[in-house]
Amino acid sequence: MTPSAIYSAREIEVEGIAVVQLADAARDIAVSIAPAVGNMAYEITCGGKNILWLPDRSLAKFAGARKFGAVPFLAPWANRIAEDAYWANGKRYLLNAGLGNLRRDKNHTAIHGLLSFSQAWVLEASGAGEHSAWASSRLEFGRHPDLMAQFPFAHTITMTYRLAEGELEVETLLENQSAEPMPVAIGYHPYFRLPGVPRDRWQVHLAARDHLVLDRNLIPTGERRPVEFADPHPLREKPLDDVFTSLVREADGRARFRVEGERRRIGVAYGPKYTVAIVYAPAGHDFICFEPMAAITNAFNLAHAGVYRELQSIPPGGEWCESFWIAAGL
Repeated sequence: MTPSAIYSAREIEVEGIAVVQLADAARDIAVSIAPAVGNMAYEITCGGKNILWLPDRSLAKFAGARKFGAVPFLAPWANRIAEDAYWANGKRYLLNAGLGNLRRDKNHTAIHGLLSFSQAWVLEASGAGEHSAWASSRLEFGRHPDLMAQFPFAHTITMTYRLAEGELEVETLLENQSAEPMPVAIGYHPYFRLPGVPRDRWQVHLAARDHLVLDRNLIPTGERRPVEFADPHPLREKPLDDVFTSLVREADGRARFRVEGERRRIGVAYGPKYTVAIVYAPAGHDFICFEPMAAITNAFNLAHAGVYRELQSIPPGGEWCESFWIAAGL
């Protein structure tokens, strides 16, 4: 096989939805992305086995039901915002429930931002070369009044999926077009499964030193404790829904989390600007989520209160760019 024949990218239609498929023929890896469904990668196959969990096998039904699965993008905030209000640059902004674009958790708290299933993404380019296959899409947040009403910072998001050397890189570029600094609390919520391996045989490696204490509504209290889980942590002993910080970085600056069992493995590597990791593996479900986060839950409000001092921001006219990587050995 010549190098030019290894990688490919093609634009097709699945159940009436436009899809981009990236492929690495040498390693038998394929990635399917639906720009009009939140620009989500909804299928990553290795040797024909999908490592992503979906609540429904039908792409159209998944898009219509808007139930979480695959790789949702959480923006302009990830996780919860307490009391339907947040602080930025010393100003208090109110969320408008009447617009109908807020997600709610079981406690009726706003959660996971505005873009998880957004149709506003536009495919900018896709292609393949000797070293990779890629697809890049763009969302102009400032062009949408219902989005700006909830988060009044004009900005553009460019997300690029890049398949290379057996890994899928997900790169996110934020460009702040507003006249004030823009706080950054985005994240991703990928759902993984180990095909053919019973959940009670899954073991988890947590690349973190600190474990955040949460209140009854799953909002950080500000207290941090050393990670108390064994390495590896057997999921059969205790499910996970935990927030971790002080990530353990390797020589390349990445923090690597993984789940493994019966010689199968899925790993997620966090770039340096993803400073928080949420790991979600509830009892009774055959999935685990390794969630790259740029900030902790309720970060805008906790930063204003002086509880959280690591909140990142983008100056007017500036950019923020970071990646995470998914790799599987099946």
